[in-house]
Amino acid sequence: MKKVIFLFALCLSLSATGQTGTNAQNQTHMISTNRTKISAAFPYESKYRTVKGSKMHYIDEGDAAAKHTFVLLHGNPTSNYIWRNVVPHLTPHGRVIAPDLIGMGKSDKPDIDYTYADHIAYTDALIAELNLQNVIFVIQDWGSGIGFHYAHRFPEKVSGIVFLEAIVRTIDWSDANLIERFIFKRFRHPKKGYKMNMKNNFFVKRFLPMMTRRRLTKEEKAYYGAPYLREEDRKAVWIWPTQIAISGTPKASHDIIKAYEKWLPQSKLPKLMFHAKPGMIIKPKEAKRIKETWNNLESIDLGKGKHYLQETYPHQIGRGISEWYLRTFAG
Repeated sequence: MKKVIFLFALCLSLSATGQTGTNAQNQTHMISTNRTKISAAFPYESKYRTVKGSKMHYIDEGDAAAKHTFVLLHGNPTSNYIWRNVVPHLTPHGRVIAPDLIGMGKSDKPDIDYTYADHIAYTDALIAELNLQNVIFVIQDWGSGIGFHYAHRFPEKVSGIVFLEAIVRTIDWSDANLIERFIFKRFRHPKKGYKMNMKNNFFVKRFLPMMTRRRLTKEEKAYYGAPYLREEDRKAVWIWPTQIAISGTPKASHDIIKAYEKWLPQSKLPKLMFHAKPGMIIKPKEAKRIKETWNNLESIDLGKGKHYLQETYPHQIGRGISEWYLRTFAG
């Protein structure tokens, strides 16, 4: 386990290369840091809806009658808790819905496979149950895979997309360096991956703190860890890394991501990208490629950051979305 942790840290340091760029079509912004407190509190009322026979947990803040609804989708192994400091920046502009994905956070943990397709089906059902229209997605990690796919299929229901550390394209094993290949092959190994994430709770105990560019407090760690205290509750966290489309496998993931990968650059939907250096998914080279090829995109450089940018720059992200919203929709 210590070897894997060391390799992750080394992999991240090796990825910190490349420069971001821009073009005349898109706008790039810098967000200055501030000393606004990052709160561990989660002062939101829990709500539940039953979809596909299971309860999904979500928060519902802001004005339910507003024109736009921000839908905030988290990734692995987090929950809607990761958005707690972003939400107050968005409520002046619209309704804010932030669910826990099925099998994660306070949502039920039914006996299902927890494939990418399963998460899509449950999230689709929740959005339909809440009858959400004029959606502005705010998405990260696997939440981006769900949100991008939804926007591709239902563009008439989506008004805009904000993304950070997002799954924007399929990848091949050749895209990864030796260390990355070692780590992700281990995640996908039926026995080693099971031991890491079901037995040892690696993503919650090690990966999340390591991929956050500040020290999480005891209260924050406890909140993130609470849904996964028992081994049998960690299945979704274990399965997610096996769903990453690498060199065409798994095919179901590859086909979904490949389809929206072709659609996103030419889509006219307003888009806002946050990126940081070195990042983990959207590294500087990837951010540069996106800025040079995607239509109707603005981008914000947060500075130094890893993967869970909401835990390092929540107020900068919230202000950035607020300002982008006012420029884009309130003018």
